[in-house]
Amino acid sequence: MPVPVAKIAVDKAAYHFDKAYDYRIPQGLSSLAPGCRVLVSFGGSRRQGIVLALGEGEEDDRLKEVLEQLDDRPVLGEEQLRLLEVLKQTTFCTYFDGLRVLLPPGLGLQARHGYRLTGKGRQLLEETEEEDRPLTATQEGILEALRRRRGDFPAEDLCEAFGILSSSRELTGLQEQGLVEKVERLRRRVLDDRQVMVRMGETPPARPTAKQQAVLDLLEQAGQASLKELCYFAGVTRAVVDRLAATGGVELFQVERYRDPYGDREPLPRLAPPPLSPPQQEALDRLLALRKEAAPQALLYGVTGSGKTQVFLGLIDRLLEEKKGVIVMVPEISLTPQTIRLFHQRFGKRVAVLHSSLSMSQRLDEWKRVRAGLADIVVGTRSAVFAPVQNLGAIIVDEEQEHTYRSQQSPRYDAREIARLRCRWAGGLLLLCSATPSLESFYAAQKGRMALVTLPQRYGRASLPDVTILDMRQGAGEEGFSQLLLEEICQNLERGEQTILLLNRRGHSTQVKCMSCGAPALCPHCSIGMTYHSANGRLVCHYCGYTTTRLEACPTCGSPMMRYSGLGTQRAEERLRELFPQARILRMDADTNLSRDSYEHHLAGFRDGRYDIMIGTQMVAKGLDFPRVTLVGVLSADQSLYGDDFRSYERTFSLITQVVGRCGRGELPGRAFIQTYTPDNPVIELAATQRYEDFYRDEIASRRLHLYPPFCRIFCVGFTGLEQERVRQGALRFARDFAALAGSEYAGLPLRLLGPSEAALLRVAGRYRYKLLVKCRAGAQTNQLFSRVLTAFLRDKENKGVTAFIDPWYDAGF
Repeated sequence: MPVPVAKIAVDKAAYHFDKAYDYRIPQGLSSLAPGCRVLVSFGGSRRQGIVLALGEGEEDDRLKEVLEQLDDRPVLGEEQLRLLEVLKQTTFCTYFDGLRVLLPPGLGLQARHGYRLTGKGRQLLEETEEEDRPLTATQEGILEALRRRRGDFPAEDLCEAFGILSSSRELTGLQEQGLVEKVERLRRRVLDDRQVMVRMGETPPARPTAKQQAVLDLLEQAGQASLKELCYFAGVTRAVVDRLAATGGVELFQVERYRDPYGDREPLPRLAPPPLSPPQQEALDRLLALRKEAAPQALLYGVTGSGKTQVFLGLIDRLLEEKKGVIVMVPEISLTPQTIRLFHQRFGKRVAVLHSSLSMSQRLDEWKRVRAGLADIVVGTRSAVFAPVQNLGAIIVDEEQEHTYRSQQSPRYDAREIARLRCRWAGGLLLLCSATPSLESFYAAQKGRMALVTLPQRYGRASLPDVTILDMRQGAGEEGFSQLLLEEICQNLERGEQTILLLNRRGHSTQVKCMSCGAPALCPHCSIGMTYHSANGRLVCHYCGYTTTRLEACPTCGSPMMRYSGLGTQRAEERLRELFPQARILRMDADTNLSRDSYEHHLAGFRDGRYDIMIGTQMVAKGLDFPRVTLVGVLSADQSLYGDDFRSYERTFSLITQVVGRCGRGELPGRAFIQTYTPDNPVIELAATQRYEDFYRDEIASRRLHLYPPFCRIFCVGFTGLEQERVRQGALRFARDFAALAGSEYAGLPLRLLGPSEAALLRVAGRYRYKLLVKCRAGAQTNQLFSRVLTAFLRDKENKGVTAFIDPWYDAGF
């Protein structure tokens, strides 16, 4: 006889046995639905699970029952369940890895341990005298505390109350005798914020007291009020309200409050949209016309300062008129304060914000506002692409070329591809925006796979800045500052104008080595040198976080001749303060911006004119719009040109173009100075003059010749472990098995294997790393091939101690 069955994926499942398992649905769980979390028995332990689907199965004694339903309503809707399957199939993650990016962290469940009295323990207390019980005084106290407790006694609280550990004999002895049992409860990481409200009841009292009448009079005027406010304004205690509620005079109820991440800020004045220029209006009209197509996609390509933001804000206005929802993504948290300010001024409370700098409770409540339809615009970083927006009309990806839209942790997804998929399902518009589009996007637009909408000129009377390339081979001047750039900074200070300087290296000294033996100061856990930070006088590894005190002597030869060199943002800031003591200088990097508030405070200070010079890493290069910035300096344009990444030229071109575009955006003309040791490199020349299409023409020819994206996809299989030879052998076995299966059952797939070889950094955080690159064509068969080989590899005991993962969007991050 068929029985109702739920197909459930369980938590903490390794990839090679991660699948949907059948569990019988007991009669008491009739409300169970796909997308609900449950508690099940798996592998001898109780685990959290997610219901993927419901169905029927044959009666089988071996079929386990669902133990408990953990959600009153599904936390995943139909679209989110489809996305979960997509993540599983295309990024080679487990179901629960996928679940963690689909849900805000505050909605996650965590185990809480506690103790309670058993029937045997209660019987012992009730039927025997204290002197006859074989218990210590502490154990007597524990049993009495548990008897008085209503419900479970939290383990931490119980141990603290009696000054014991959970592993002490006082507790374990009670458990062994069956007098006490340890229980585990799953509860939300963050609970809902609920407020007690009061409204008029159905049976008002015939002869209310004076205090009761005061309560009733206030409710008569207001209709309803919070219990706290009602007691305050009526001048009564809660007991007065409770007595009224007991007789039906008033009614108590609860409402949920949403924790607003910007609730403590002064409301921003609503701004009317500025008039669009003719090119902007033409671009907007083109985008609106595209929406009539089945699966519209567009690339909005315009020079820096051309007003791309105002175009897509106009698009959002139209979508909101049609009751459509919108997701707007920015690549970095540093861009969100300016974007959020703009959106709040334009759209007010209709905007929800989702990014990792918010607290767990704030992210949870913003997510719930979106799911409830209270916010129809979402602004955020990469993970915002999963926001449960209702009636999705468009997803807008600003600065779409940025690598931060690709996740470097499981699930290794590309937010642009998730956005493309969601827009196709919803019939919405996917809009990619950039002054320096990725080669893949521009190639797709050139081939007609998406519409190309252009803004060739800056908005209004603003013009592109004059750019000067400075040859640093003629002398580096003042520790990384050429004499001409220093003179320009001095002139800017005299005129009261602002300056932005880019140096994409944080810290004070980026190179530390012994002048006697030449040994560098290497991290003991990584194959990389450490950086000296003057703020705390320590050497720091920027990969694993290891720190140590400043080295006064070489740990290899003992010589005191340690050299600290290489310019970082801390040293550059110090040098600027020495050269321009009157200047107000702001440093922007990961060390000075540890929280959302610090980001916003610093950017607001620069916007309001409280700083003259802003120096920082790449967070100062993109998306920022400050009309009084008239000078930009790139202190070292060569840093990213010569890496082992096939995107090195593309990233360097984008970074220089973007930072140069930060100046001259208002009525004042801009100047930019690019310091380089390779002034004849065509990438630097093209970026200086913002000639993207010429750069694209050269770079796409090289990509075609050497078979790099967009002419193929590159999958990276990464291998890590504590023993180098074991990791190397594991990588070789994977490559052998992959080649064998690809050559037999998947012989029709175009594939090219490169490696395995050592990763760019052989050792990180104590683990050795190897990689295997596979050039291929993406698709279901390719995914199936990788999945089969990975599953077999992880099941093979010969590979014990080796962790393997697959990155389907290799971006030189390993």
